[in-house]
Amino acid sequence: MKVRTKGLLFDMDGVLISSLGSVERSWQTWAESKGLDARETIKTAHGMRAFETVRKLMPDGDHAAELKVVEDLEMEDIADLQVLEGVVSILQLLPQKYWTIVTSATERLARRRLAVAGIPLPARIITADMVTNGKPHPEPYRRGAEILGLATEDCLVIEDSTSGAKAGHAAGCKVLATTFSHTLDELAAADWIVESLGKVKITILPEDQGLELEFTSLK
Repeated sequence: MKVRTKGLLFDMDGVLISSLGSVERSWQTWAESKGLDARETIKTAHGMRAFETVRKLMPDGDHAAELKVVEDLEMEDIADLQVLEGVVSILQLLPQKYWTIVTSATERLARRRLAVAGIPLPARIITADMVTNGKPHPEPYRRGAEILGLATEDCLVIEDSTSGAKAGHAAGCKVLATTFSHTLDELAAADWIVESLGKVKITILPEDQGLELEFTSLK
């Protein structure tokens, strides 16, 4: 499969880096402190902004205060954070004009995780606290395309979650998903699916024609 695009919109957690341990430990600690089911809390949190997770699980709570608690837990827990397969070589290849990050993490947390992972931070990214509506709403990826100065149909979203794949499609982008955190069935909204970015070859096309991605889709 060969796919051409003018810009890449990367999700962060589960695509560029693995912070799965931090996420699950932090949400488990928070859930247990609130008398909530930890397994259901963790499942709800994946691919969703923390604010929306808190609001869904504690509709009558102080959402801002609870968000701060969860964010502080995640900021401190970086023990097993790692860069995922294929990411370093891809980002070393790509000039900044071709990509940005669209994440459901807050800006504070995103900057912390990217710094720990050693991933170069684009001049502008889209984080949870920069949008009114989180994934699966199209707003985050529409905003990401704006950063690159591109129409959404000229961008390829790279995601690992159900809500993220839906958000990319709703924005008008094509979606390439990885199977880091979700099954093939859960990623049905994606156009193509690969195990990881290590399975993707990217070529910069001449005469400013954009990028070509080559991979074998699991879908």
